[in-house]
Amino acid sequence: MPRYTVHVRGEWLAVPCLSCKNTVGWLGKEAVRRYMKNKPDNGGFASVEEVKFYIRRCKGLGLLDLDDTVEDALDDNEFVEVVIEGDIMSPDFIPSQPEGVHLYSKYREPEQYISLDGNSLTTEDLVNLGKGLYKIKLTPEAEAKVNQSREVIERIVKEQTVVYGITTGFGKFARTVIPNSKLRELQVNLVRSHSAGVGKPLSPERSRMLLALRINVLAKGYSGISLETLQQVIEAFNASCLPYIPEKGTVGASGDLAPLSHLALGLIGEGKMWSPKSGWADAKYVLEAHGLRPIALKPKEGLALINGTQMITSLGCEAVERASAIARQADIIAALTLEVLKGTTRAFDTDIHAVRPHRGQAEVAFRFRSLLDSDHHPSEIAESHRFCDRVQDAYTMRCCPQVHGVVNDTIAFVKDIMTTEINSATDNPMVFAERAETISGGNFHGEYPAKALDYLAIGVHELAAISERRIERLCNPSLSELPAFLVTEGGLNSGFMIAHCTAAALVSENKALCHPSSVDSLSTSAATEDHVSMGGWAARKALRVIEHVEQVLAIELLAACQGIEFLRPLRTTTPLEKVYDLVRSVVRPWMKDRFMAPDIEAAHRLLVEQKVWEVAEPYIEKYRREHIPESRPISPTAFSLGSLEMNMGVSHDHRHQDEL
Repeated sequence: MPRYTVHVRGEWLAVPCLSCKNTVGWLGKEAVRRYMKNKPDNGGFASVEEVKFYIRRCKGLGLLDLDDTVEDALDDNEFVEVVIEGDIMSPDFIPSQPEGVHLYSKYREPEQYISLDGNSLTTEDLVNLGKGLYKIKLTPEAEAKVNQSREVIERIVKEQTVVYGITTGFGKFARTVIPNSKLRELQVNLVRSHSAGVGKPLSPERSRMLLALRINVLAKGYSGISLETLQQVIEAFNASCLPYIPEKGTVGASGDLAPLSHLALGLIGEGKMWSPKSGWADAKYVLEAHGLRPIALKPKEGLALINGTQMITSLGCEAVERASAIARQADIIAALTLEVLKGTTRAFDTDIHAVRPHRGQAEVAFRFRSLLDSDHHPSEIAESHRFCDRVQDAYTMRCCPQVHGVVNDTIAFVKDIMTTEINSATDNPMVFAERAETISGGNFHGEYPAKALDYLAIGVHELAAISERRIERLCNPSLSELPAFLVTEGGLNSGFMIAHCTAAALVSENKALCHPSSVDSLSTSAATEDHVSMGGWAARKALRVIEHVEQVLAIELLAACQGIEFLRPLRTTTPLEKVYDLVRSVVRPWMKDRFMAPDIEAAHRLLVEQKVWEVAEPYIEKYRREHIPESRPISPTAFSLGSLEMNMGVSHDHRHQDEL
């Protein structure tokens, strides 16, 4: 017998359907009838018949025809919403779909698996798990470790040994011993009471990353969770059943208690949950719709699910991957701007960077040479000013290797910390099966990722700071020799005037966001947790800083391509022409003023999806192979010890005659 989960005025109702020939209208009336039955005043209605409504799917919000049969219109266990005419939706109502969920209309259940063992997850893996590209399974070695640590917990419970968090209360209540008969209740109470976060829910991608990372930590075998429970968590992940997790509420020690508690709350069938199939609904209904059971927590398992730095670190992994992507594309955009402003490549000469041998600086200079070398990629624009009288360029162009370079090195440093953190056990107490004991420690403290992410925000911000100054040079006719604000008929048209203001506003906002959150600490839990990391805010604001950097560079990319229009018919180098063609595939030139925000968003999307890098990378690596024999592609964020010498392919591109 098919059954449907129906949302009516904030309540979820399970409605069985005795006949598949019943109509969608019948389903709506039956749901309203059950809703009225539960209300002392019948919900304000005299009868079901007077209620006028329409019905839509929770997924995608598509309207349904009331005359269609449920058999034709709906899948079994589908989630639908009855919208009563005249109702005004409360601003506090959880929407049927979270922000950005239009991206999930294309969600397809993955077929490939990633095997987790708690030791070998990468930041790239975690981001891909967040995107829903893989399911999860445990390695046999991880399963064995989980079982061994659980045996230690079972023995503690059986022998009634006093151990923190297993047979005692938490925090200030650590000396309160709990009787065996209430140990399961203790774990459920822990999850419920600690689910005290506020703010918007994490997006599906970020919730999925958080859940995947917690699974990886549990797979290490130091948490004491049972294999049965861990498999239930994995099943929820693989079905994309994602709990409602408010983004605010963690102080980053003892771990990310509030967000991880919300994660656990959904898994035990309480609170709200989201899946591509259901949208937002009560967790028990979402689990049931996917054939899953709520987890029944055993001793220690509530604590095992909520104690760790996974909120900070999962968001941090997204931050470091996005930072890596925008840092390498920033070099391409800056090279295009240098071409438009008729700059020289002499500042990227190998000998200059050999005498100040920072790895990031050397790699950025190499990329500039690979994109601008006139001997390798003839540029008509470069040739047009070969005999000009300028000796050197402004710092915003000449010093790109030094400024962009340290950003690359910052990302490499932070990525190393994140990689260690995602493969670390961060519980308390830790269960050491080989010693048959538990030990209380402080691995839950988020200071490592918090400090690293504050550093990441400060480092990556500089890409936007220097980009905004290049935008100013492009827009200012006294500096660019181009029309003011990159538009014809100035005065009638304003061109990039306010786009530059937007870039300036984002850079200014970043200056405040770059203030380190980890320099703050407030004592909590009656002074038992008297120093905290504030890493949750460090992670969230790092992501905001990086998004602003992406947007500023999107504006520079558009401005540089617009500048090219005024240099035609001259052409730039082959790789930069390919970048220009890519931009023009989504944004046409500005012949006169038009609504600009969609164009900025289109360019931003190119950067987020790394399309600019995909276009230019083959040329960069071909140049590397031709100038540095037997070399290999170099990661923009993980330079080997020998990479500096490898990057020093000699190239002397003479653009200004007076420097010859």
